[in-house]
Amino acid sequence: MNPYFKRLMWPLAVLVALIVVNIAVTGFDFIIPSVHDGRLGGAFVNILRRSAPLLLIALGMTLVIATKGIDLSVGAVYAIGAAIGAQYILDRDQSSLVVVFTAIGLALLVAAVIGAWNGTMVAYFGVQPIVATLILMIAGRGIAQLITGGQIPSVSDTTPFVELGRGAVATVPVPIIIGIAVFAALVLLTRTTALGMLLESVGGNPEASRLAGIRSKGITVLVYLVCGFCAGLAGLMGAANLGSADANNGGLWIELDAILAVVIGGTALIGGRFFLLGTTIGVAIIGTLEVTIINVGLSSQWQFTAKAIVVFVVAMLQSPEFRAWILKPFRPRRAPDAPAEPATEKALAK
Repeated sequence: MNPYFKRLMWPLAVLVALIVVNIAVTGFDFIIPSVHDGRLGGAFVNILRRSAPLLLIALGMTLVIATKGIDLSVGAVYAIGAAIGAQYILDRDQSSLVVVFTAIGLALLVAAVIGAWNGTMVAYFGVQPIVATLILMIAGRGIAQLITGGQIPSVSDTTPFVELGRGAVATVPVPIIIGIAVFAALVLLTRTTALGMLLESVGGNPEASRLAGIRSKGITVLVYLVCGFCAGLAGLMGAANLGSADANNGGLWIELDAILAVVIGGTALIGGRFFLLGTTIGVAIIGTLEVTIINVGLSSQWQFTAKAIVVFVVAMLQSPEFRAWILKPFRPRRAPDAPAEPATEKALAK
C-alpha cells in the first residue's frame, strides 16, 4: 500500500466510525444533505460549514509545522482580522461593496504582515517559534481590543459582509467554498511545484538544505505569512457569521484545535513530511466529534477529554510498533529452524 494513503487510512477510519455512531443515534438524516432557503444544509454539512475557519487555520499550521515550527498566535490573529473587518465596516456605509472589500483586504493584509513578522523573528533573528508566536498570542488580543475600543462591534445583517459567513453560491455555503478553494490552492502550490519538496527539506534537515543552496529563511517567512493570512481570513469568516467581532473570545484556543487536527492528520511535529488532506480529515473529525458528544447524550464537559482520547487512539493506530504489538498474538508462529547438521571431519579439515 502507498505509504501516503496508509498514513491517512487510520484518521479516515476514525471519521467513518464517528459518522456511523451518529447515523445509529440520529438516523441517515445526519449524512443526507438538504436544501433550506436556497442553501445546502443538514447535520454533516453544518459541521463542515462551522469547521471552515478551523480548516483554514489548520492548513496554514500544517505548512508551519512542516518546517519544524509552530504558530501559537493564530487565535490572536483571528481576533485581529475580525476586529479590523467589523470595525472598519461599522464606521462607514455598511451597504457599500467597496467598503466591505476594503475592510476584507485591510484585515488580510495586516494578518499576513503579522505572520511574516513571526517568520522573520524565527528565520532571521533566531527566536524559537514557540517564543516568537507566544508573544503575539498574548499581545494580539490586546491589539484587537485597542482596534475595537474594548467594545464588540456589530454589523447590520443587511451588509454584504455577512455573506462571507452565511451566504451560499449555487446552494453551497460560502465558508465551505472558501475552505475548498484554499485547500486546493495549497495542494497545487505544494504538490505540483517544488515548494512542497523544499518545505519537507527545510523541516527534515535544515542544515543540509542550507548547504544545498535552498533559501530556507525565505521559505520560513513565507509559510508563517500564509498561516497568518489564513488566520485573518478565518477571523473575517467568523465575524461575518456572527455579525460581530469579540476581541476577547473570538478564536480563543483555536490554535490548539488546529494543532490537534494537524497531528490527527498524520503530520509529525518534528517537521518534514506533511499531509494537507490528512489535516482536512482531522478537522472533520474534531467537528464531528463535538456533535457526537451532544448526540449520544454526554455533557459538554466531555469535549476536551473526548478530543484527547481521539488523538491518543489515532496516534496509536498510526504507530507501526503499537500495531505490531496488538497483532502479535494473532500472527501464526514460524516453524523453528531445522537444527544444523553436525560438522563432519572432512568439513572440519577444509
